[in-house]
Amino acid sequence: MQYGEFDANSLMYITNRPELVFVRGSGSWLYDEQGKAYLDFVQGWAVNCLGHCPPEISEALATQGAQLINPSPAFYNGPAIELAGLLTRHSVFDRVFFANTGAEANEGAIKLARKWGRLNRDGAYEIITFEHAFHGRTLATMSASGKPGWDTLFAPQVPGFPKAKLNDLDSVKALIGPKTVAVMLEPVQGEGGVIPAEPDFLQALRELTREHGLLLIVDEVQTGMGRTGRLFAHEHAGIEPDIMTLGKGIGGGVPLSALLAREAVCCFEPGDQGGTYNGNPLMSAVGAAVMRRLTSPGFLDQVEETGRYLAAALNELVTRHGLVGERGQGLLRALILDDERGPALVKGALEHSPKGLLLNSPRPNLLRFMPSLTVSIAEIDEMIGVLDTLLHATRKA
Repeated sequence: MQYGEFDANSLMYITNRPELVFVRGSGSWLYDEQGKAYLDFVQGWAVNCLGHCPPEISEALATQGAQLINPSPAFYNGPAIELAGLLTRHSVFDRVFFANTGAEANEGAIKLARKWGRLNRDGAYEIITFEHAFHGRTLATMSASGKPGWDTLFAPQVPGFPKAKLNDLDSVKALIGPKTVAVMLEPVQGEGGVIPAEPDFLQALRELTREHGLLLIVDEVQTGMGRTGRLFAHEHAGIEPDIMTLGKGIGGGVPLSALLAREAVCCFEPGDQGGTYNGNPLMSAVGAAVMRRLTSPGFLDQVEETGRYLAAALNELVTRHGLVGERGQGLLRALILDDERGPALVKGALEHSPKGLLLNSPRPNLLRFMPSLTVSIAEIDEMIGVLDTLLHATRKA
């Protein structure tokens, strides 16, 4: 595909992309080079928590970009200190390490747990993770993930990640041994199909890890930063993990992630962890702007209310079309179909006219919804209307 004088084939092939180029975004809407509007219920896979080009982020980028962009992480900078302070103020954690991607934050969590195990558990290094989990695309985080087929994709895997079953405490108990140092999980498995960990399971898991002297790591790359109606999804269960990772929404659209830990777990020494751009003031200023918006009075209450509305609207589709069901938390939700037409619905939504609709189908029998946390009721209604039409059009005769 050509874009002006340039050929899109200069980009390395990693996925099938439609023949369009997005050139502008505002709130819940994207616009392509032909001027067509698309209602975005993917938002970069839950990245754009405040929608496209929100004023807080635009202003933070412009202001900080004119002052200081990258002094190197060998020095302190103001925005990084501010953002770290906001994160520790609003969580149970004491220290923050900034990175650029969720996978990098999860790599840091794995390294920190293994270092802690070497110092405190006679070299224990195994981290129990879960079937259908998704922790990133580096070799270690792919090995930690439970996505089918990933165990052979770039074999051999990084060892040390036995897999339990989500919401099955006995399956976790069966894997605990002298080499175990931690348990790591997503409070809601996003790529796995928006499968929540049950509150009583999370509570029992926290007790189990404490009983055995193990760390509990929560991967909140997708579920954190208000996505579920709480600032962090584990708060729904009232637990206090030892380590947490954040990504996606923390930057609101710019590359930013974080590794948070309680003081007793922080055992990195100089040289153990680092990164060229980690905590640079340009990205950190955006993260601070995002945090201030999310923690402003009433914001998360509105997310919970909007999430309930979206759940009810999706359940109406379930009843109307005889679908399997709906599940999720806050504004991370899934519609479970009665067949495997998910990809066809995504394609039909994209091509819908005069306005397109962006949907995601992580599994053929399921649609995932990750709108902006500022999505309006009217925009939810518009999405439901288009999806209702598409469900009728793709119904089997």
